[in-house]
Amino acid sequence: MARRTPRTAPPAACPCGLPGNYADCCGRFHAGGVAAPSAEALMRSRYSAFAVGDVEYLVRTWHPRTRPGQLDLDPGMRWTGLEILATEGGSAFHSTGTVTFRASYRGGSLHERSRFERVDGAWVYVDGEFLD
Repeated sequence: MARRTPRTAPPAACPCGLPGNYADCCGRFHAGGVAAPSAEALMRSRYSAFAVGDVEYLVRTWHPRTRPGQLDLDPGMRWTGLEILATEGGSAFHSTGTVTFRASYRGGSLHERSRFERVDGAWVYVDGEFLD
């Protein structure tokens, strides 16, 4: 499994766009011990993991059935914002959910509908469909 290799020190503000600081928002999920309570929270925390370069968290929260054997992040990629466009299911009362989002990066954006499932009670990313 890949080790956590953040590019820089964690930011003060959380990259996911919610108010509050990184440590109290997505950073608590990245640190382990606390699982994201919903598919949307997992989506936000995974976006933040991409933004800070936390490969270990991304691998840990990927469904075992679809997880890649190796994950290499582009060290030059700079994520600049996340917009949640829609959610379906994905709450404490569901076993599956989808989150449609637009993630901006320097030079463009990514529009995706991601699927999530619970595995052993924890939300994990299954796969995504690129839109646009």
